[in-house]
Amino acid sequence: MKKLLLYTTLMAGVLSGCDLDINDDPDYPMNDQVTADLIFPAAQTLTASHIGGQIYNYAGFFAQYFEQRPEASQYDNLATYSFKEADDIMDYAYSNLTAGALKDLKEVLDKSENPADRFAATVLRTYIFQVLVDNFDRCPYTEALLGEEALNPKWDEGSSVYVGVLDEMDAAEAELTATSAMDSDDLMLDGDMDQWRGFANALRLRMYLRLIQGGVDASGYEAKVKDLVQNGTFFTGDIDFDAYSNESNKRNPWYETNAMGLTGNHCVAYPLISYLEATGDPRISYGISKAEATQTYVGQIPGGKTETRRVLGNANLWMNKHVSGIDYTVGATKPVCFFTQAELQFLKAEVFLKYLNNDAAAETAFNAGIDADFAVRGVKRNSTFNNNVMWNGTTDEKLHLIYMQKWVALFYMDHMEAWSEARRTDCPSFSDQTAAYIFEHREDNASLYNAGDFIYPWTNDLGDRRAVKRIFYPLDAVLYNPNAPESPELDTPVWWDK
Repeated sequence: MKKLLLYTTLMAGVLSGCDLDINDDPDYPMNDQVTADLIFPAAQTLTASHIGGQIYNYAGFFAQYFEQRPEASQYDNLATYSFKEADDIMDYAYSNLTAGALKDLKEVLDKSENPADRFAATVLRTYIFQVLVDNFDRCPYTEALLGEEALNPKWDEGSSVYVGVLDEMDAAEAELTATSAMDSDDLMLDGDMDQWRGFANALRLRMYLRLIQGGVDASGYEAKVKDLVQNGTFFTGDIDFDAYSNESNKRNPWYETNAMGLTGNHCVAYPLISYLEATGDPRISYGISKAEATQTYVGQIPGGKTETRRVLGNANLWMNKHVSGIDYTVGATKPVCFFTQAELQFLKAEVFLKYLNNDAAAETAFNAGIDADFAVRGVKRNSTFNNNVMWNGTTDEKLHLIYMQKWVALFYMDHMEAWSEARRTDCPSFSDQTAAYIFEHREDNASLYNAGDFIYPWTNDLGDRRAVKRIFYPLDAVLYNPNAPESPELDTPVWWDK
């Protein structure tokens, strides 16, 4: 109840997430009067609102969970990769994460002498910078948030940002003692320092693997990742922001925008449906509705809204009644996930298998990841599914199984990480078959399409066999900061995507 009351207060505007500057109104605190313990929950709220809102939405398209419903058009540009630098795909989230959440966290670090508060603020700061880098490749870091000292901050290389924030987190953790306790209200972990340490270790694990993939001191980070998985302590449950209620302006941010503010625009992409059906996965019933006309699960071909209508010759054959929609009803009070237990276990399974040559431990972690996700969704495993995801084969086949199950487990949970992990692991990989071929052979048992493979959009403004690998730099930064780089093409990989 305390978490909900505090969250409601923040959302009502008593604290502003950006500047906490409300002129001289005696009913509101001034910047220099607001203490660190009140600023920290504002930073958490802003982080959840934007990573669980705008970012969650477009990443869901790029991870090929979502497609644009045939009878609507709100997200046609995401489905067909037709957005431009001026389209504000992430500008709103970027400005609120940087001028809002990161600025608030800097105030916590500037004002607080409590090592527990400083550590939690540093962990959340690390998480935000990781997300920014994974979207843009580069971002302001060394000269960020310095005000008049650096009005036009340089944009640092993403690998340097990763290394920098990891060093910050190590230093902040070194200041903790056995009795360190937070003064700040904590909407995420209720001040549990063991959970904050576990979250920090999970971020290290995630980021170490990307540093290895990016060729940054690969041998050094390989040693670190092995030690971390063998000796580190991680969080229990999920790391999330769970303070929503089914009331106006208090709901999950993605739900509030897409289920309440707009008419339903999302249907389910064909790759996800095809893989869930191929593996007999009972999670297909979570967050996905059956096509009304057939009472079966039908996925939309990525970028295929216009072309499927043309091929069928009758628009009504591919309208909303003939594709599976997103079941928004599970989303009103759904937490915003920062790190799920399922993802953690799958990352551990990868390390055990790939770097530690411990097949038994990898299998245990693999099954723990599946079990954790099933538990969150309230679904039970069955023999058909178990047989289809049985742990056997070569190392590469087992890695593929880990990566595919991680992709499934991140659906409707953490779309940003689903998109990032798909880029890092190249799994799901993109099909060699065209969208037109896959649509034509969608009911053909002899199809050359492998269930779950990504599909290059049928209508694809990037061009043939090209996919989104990053987000454009924010237009305001490009226009008004002479130190901001020009945005590369959308299919230019970020530094760790090799």
